[in-house]
Amino acid sequence: MDKQAETGRQGFRARVGNETHVFNDLKTLMACASPRRSGDELAGVAAESAERQVAARYALADLPLKHFLEEALVPYETDEVTRLIQDSHDAEAFAPVSSMTVGAFRDWLLSWEADAATLTRLAPGLTPEMVAAVSKLCRNGDLIQIAAKTRVVTGFRSTIGLEGRLSARLQPNHPTDDPVAIAAATLDGLLFGMGDAVIGINPATDNVDACIRLLTMLEDLRLRFDIPTQSCVLSHVTTSIEAIERGAPLDLVFQSIAGTEAANAGFGVTLALLKESQEAALSLKRGTVGQNVMYFETGQGAALSADAHHGLDQQTVETRAYAVARAFDPLLVNTVVGFIGPEYLYDAKEITRAGLEDHFCAKLLGVPMGCDVCYTNHAEADQDDMDNLALLLGNAGVTFLIGVPGADDIMLNYQSLSHHDIVRVRHLLGRRPAPEFEDWLVKMSLMDAAGRLPPLLPQAAPVTRLLQAGAL
Repeated sequence: MDKQAETGRQGFRARVGNETHVFNDLKTLMACASPRRSGDELAGVAAESAERQVAARYALADLPLKHFLEEALVPYETDEVTRLIQDSHDAEAFAPVSSMTVGAFRDWLLSWEADAATLTRLAPGLTPEMVAAVSKLCRNGDLIQIAAKTRVVTGFRSTIGLEGRLSARLQPNHPTDDPVAIAAATLDGLLFGMGDAVIGINPATDNVDACIRLLTMLEDLRLRFDIPTQSCVLSHVTTSIEAIERGAPLDLVFQSIAGTEAANAGFGVTLALLKESQEAALSLKRGTVGQNVMYFETGQGAALSADAHHGLDQQTVETRAYAVARAFDPLLVNTVVGFIGPEYLYDAKEITRAGLEDHFCAKLLGVPMGCDVCYTNHAEADQDDMDNLALLLGNAGVTFLIGVPGADDIMLNYQSLSHHDIVRVRHLLGRRPAPEFEDWLVKMSLMDAAGRLPPLLPQAAPVTRLLQAGAL
C-alpha cells in the first residue's frame, strides 16, 4: 500500500493507493481516524470508508504532538473546559515528548522506557486531545499494554490504585430507595469482598431528605462494623452541598461530567460549582488515609446526546471530560461504557473498544479510572461479552469495577457485573482488594490470608455477624 501524509495550512492529507484524502481541520481528522462506532455515524462525523479511516490514521501519525497546543477543537473563548485544558497545561512535564509526532509517541509508550514513574511525571503535560489521538493509532492490545504500566493512587479510608490491587464499587440500588433492602444488598456485597472502592447508591429520587436518609444508614453500618471504606449517594452535586450544610455524614461528592461546557450545563454543573462542592466535602475532614473527596462518572455519547459535542467524535470529547475530573483530584472516576445505549455504542465490539479507550486515556492523564462493564438489553451484547471486557480491563490494571447483585440493576434496568464476576477477575489475575479493606475482610473471617472467600453457609460466623445489621 502506497501512502504519503502531509499537514499544512490547507488541512491534512494522505494518499492511500491512488487516492488522496483531504481532512479540512483537526476535528475532522480525529473523527475519521476513530474506530467505527454508531454514535459517530449518527453524528455524521465518521469516515465514509475504511480507506479514508486508514488515510486519516496515516496523517494523524505524522502530526506533531505540539499541534494540539496550537489548534483548539472547541473554541477557547466560549468553552471553559478548553480554557481549563490549555491554562493548566504543564509545559515542563510535556518537554520529554514535545518533539514527537503522534505515531512516535505511540511507539515510545510501548517501549520499556515509558515505565510507571515516567508516565506519572508525564501526565500533567498531556492534553486530552493528545491521548485521544494516540489511542486511535492503538490496537486493543496496545491499549491494554500501555495502561497496565500506569499507576494512579488515591485515598480516603482505603487506598485505591496500588499495584496488584483491584477494587470494587458495591452498588446496592433499589427502585424505591428502601433502606432495609439496600442494607441487605450491601451486606450481600460485603460477603463477596465488594465495597473497598465505595458503597455507592444511585437514588431513585434525587432529593435532600432521601440522600441524608441513605447516607445515615450507610454510616451506621460502617461504624457498627468499623469498615474502612467510603460511602456515596450519587445525587446531583447541589443535593450533596445541601446535605453537607444540613450535617449529613457525606464522604464523597458525586457528579456526572462531560467534555464541553455546554454538555456540563446539561448536567446542571459548572467548574465553579464543582469547586464549591469539593471545598465543602474537604471541610468535613472525614478521610483517614487521604482526602480525595470527589467521584465522577462519564461515558461516550454523553455530549452527543445533549447536542453539545461541537462536531467532535465521541471518543475525543469523552476524553476531554477527564481533564475536568483531573482538576478536582478525585478518589474515583468511572466510565459507564455501555449504559447510554446502542445509538452510541452499537454492539459488544464497540463497547469493548470504548471501555479500553476510556481506561487508557484516563490513566495517561493521571485519572483513577474504573469501569461499569455494562450494556442495555437493546444492545447487541450479552453477559459473555461483559466477561471478556472485565478480563481485558483487569489485565489493563483497571482501578475498580462495579458489582451489582446478580449483575442486574433492578433500579436502573441495565446489566453490569455480578459480585461473583469481580471475584473471578481477582482470583484469575492475582488481584487483591485495597489493603485496609483486605485486612478488615480477614479480621471479619470474610477472606483468608490467600484471598479466598469462605463458604457462604447460613451458619457461618461471618454471615451471622453481618446479618445482625439487617435490622437497620
